[in-house]
Amino acid sequence: MTLLQKKRIALGSLFFMAGLCFSSWAARIPDIQVKFQLSESQLGSLLLGLPVGSLIALPLAGWAVHHFGSRIVILFSVTGYMTFLPLIGFSQSLWMLVPVVVVFGMIGNMMNISLNTQALALEDTYGRSILASFHGLWSLAGFTGAGIGAAMIYLEVLPNVHYLIISSIVLVVIFLSQGYLVGEKNRSSEGGGLVLKKPDDLLLRIGGIAFLGMLCEGCMFDWSGVYFKKVVEIEPGLVALGYVSFMGAMASGRFISDRMNNKFGRVLILRMSGILIFSGLMLSVLFPVPVFATIGFLLVGFGVAAIIPISYSIAGRSKLYTPGVALALVSTISFFGFLIGPPMIGFIADLLSLKASFALVAVAGLGIAVLSSIRLQVFESVDVVISQ
Repeated sequence: MTLLQKKRIALGSLFFMAGLCFSSWAARIPDIQVKFQLSESQLGSLLLGLPVGSLIALPLAGWAVHHFGSRIVILFSVTGYMTFLPLIGFSQSLWMLVPVVVVFGMIGNMMNISLNTQALALEDTYGRSILASFHGLWSLAGFTGAGIGAAMIYLEVLPNVHYLIISSIVLVVIFLSQGYLVGEKNRSSEGGGLVLKKPDDLLLRIGGIAFLGMLCEGCMFDWSGVYFKKVVEIEPGLVALGYVSFMGAMASGRFISDRMNNKFGRVLILRMSGILIFSGLMLSVLFPVPVFATIGFLLVGFGVAAIIPISYSIAGRSKLYTPGVALALVSTISFFGFLIGPPMIGFIADLLSLKASFALVAVAGLGIAVLSSIRLQVFESVDVVISQ
């Protein structure tokens, strides 16, 4: 095994650990609700702490990666992530739990930016697209964490013990992986300050694509089950079929999208991703029966799979900003899509119907196709840079 392969395995392991920590937290949210006797609205307010923390960290993440390097920020953030995970389980009051969840969100986003910055540097070394495979590992960790969580619940293991077990695994992986992380080269002498400035044309365009992609992703995460229950009217035991179909397609799609990117180019893949999202959602809206809705959600999962990895890959080649800052800028724009999408679905569903909401999200897929088709040279130049 070559040193380059070892670096890829080490970084992939950290992506997997990041996803495992997040999914482990998510798997025990019902237990957290019971422990603190939270109503639905109170639980919603608590869960808002995670995106609030992520948003707070966005201006700092790019600055930290620029000034300290992605390796240092990765080691700090992954260690902090595995430390705060058990603190969630050990919290004895809401006064302790809420700030812990907010900091958990902050550290998680710093980890996201630093891991992707390191992945971009490794992608340049490889000379071909590999970023999506790392995101695929994060998605795969989501399934793994959900499975472990279900086993822990079945065995009646308390969340704090569950979280300690996960953190112990992460600690071992950090120890084994840290020697293979490298400090990426500084691509630019400028653009390394706090992310409080207007992005250039490249980042605005790719940020818009990422915004629409995350809007679709957030809607599918939060509303897939509701759609299958109320619109498709599937059997109660199969309500999760839509969510599982979407997640499975997204995870598997990320493992094959690198090969597709290298063969056909990022522009075409982005365009096809938008078309898949539009086609899948419209199929589910026009034919809301189990078979067609499931196929539709599979298409949406494949469509969403490549959008964020490609967006990050393009953003990291910005000529005005260092990779960490560029990723934080695009992440900031896209993050609002993730926040706005789910509430927008509910608002439109109240005014019109849930089918109308999903039809509107389908238009976001067309938006991705259109944005990736205008002034193609802005994106096509990235493929040239990577292949050099």
